[in-house]
Amino acid sequence: MSTLSCSESRLHWLRACYFFFFSILGVLVPYLGVFFEARGFNPQEIGLLLAIVMGTRIVAPNLWAWVADRTGMRSELVKVGAFCAALTFVSFFFEGGFLYLAISLTIYTFFWNAILAQLEVITLETLGDKAEQYGSIRSWGSIGYIVLVVLGGFTIDKLGAQILPYIGIVLFIGLALSAFPLPNERVKVEQGGIPQSKRLSPAIISFLIAAMLLQMSVGPFYGFFVLYLKQVGYSETVAGLMVALGVVAEIGIFMYAAKLISRFGLKPLLVTSAIFTALRWALLAIAPENIWLLSLSQLLHAFTFGLAHAVSIQFIFRHFPVKQRSRGQALYASIGFGIGGALGTWFSGIIWGDGSGSYQIWLFASVCALASALLVLFIPNMDKNINTL
Repeated sequence: MSTLSCSESRLHWLRACYFFFFSILGVLVPYLGVFFEARGFNPQEIGLLLAIVMGTRIVAPNLWAWVADRTGMRSELVKVGAFCAALTFVSFFFEGGFLYLAISLTIYTFFWNAILAQLEVITLETLGDKAEQYGSIRSWGSIGYIVLVVLGGFTIDKLGAQILPYIGIVLFIGLALSAFPLPNERVKVEQGGIPQSKRLSPAIISFLIAAMLLQMSVGPFYGFFVLYLKQVGYSETVAGLMVALGVVAEIGIFMYAAKLISRFGLKPLLVTSAIFTALRWALLAIAPENIWLLSLSQLLHAFTFGLAHAVSIQFIFRHFPVKQRSRGQALYASIGFGIGGALGTWFSGIIWGDGSGSYQIWLFASVCALASALLVLFIPNMDKNINTL
């Protein structure tokens, strides 16, 4: 088989992996809070449980990146993670208290959260000098998210939140089956191994803190968006359609992200994304009953995740050498989505209280996004292709 056909075959399965990985996200992120509420947990307990989902991103990606960068076993680690995540998710079918679900979440998300960083590295290295095609590959994840967030909302609306484990296990099996055909081509590691950690540059440190703040702002959305819309008077089906609308906008901007980055550069686009994110949460706070403004807030997801993520992936790709790109992706995932997401979700549960703080959580989110935008303004050398630590 030619090199070109090998690459095309790999990209085919990578699209499938993205589809199922983000399909799982499309079910778990919007509806886990509803599932936990149906099992009798209060908002503070829900916030802590959802924080675990984000919290395992702090440890898992870094541990797996350490192995990947020293062995070159990236595809193998994706396969192991997908299989073990599917196996351990079975625990969701059994009733249990807060401690049981906390342990269950910790175990299966430890494997699941370790997959994405490796997928990103494999995709970018497979594309090589065609990195501008990343958006079209990654958009399959967005398509999976849309399909499942809509179907999940409709199904939960009709059958109840206890259907969630059945949907989840089908998707986890799909992810494992999609990862299995990925070729086991190990990245060559220089003899003597990869050097131990070097000091991170000021640009990388500032970027990681800004990513953490931006993901803190998304914490209320991860944990309480559907509950918030239900409080306002919308159904799970409408909530699912609103989430899907945001992901449609995300797909659209993924298609043009490479052109935007080439024209405007990384820093202006990341600042713009954070400012529009702050506006998004402000709209949710002041006018959730207005369906048009609610829809506008969801369209701004194109910046909250779509453009911000595309810019961030390019920043990591430019600022880390080839042999440490797994480490770079892991740092981005663990500090941004892990620490940022966990803190944002945890604080949201505290602020939400008995539901009377539902307005304040979006103000908290807006302030975090503005702080992220301000910090990005001071990141040095952001648009240079430094490729060193």
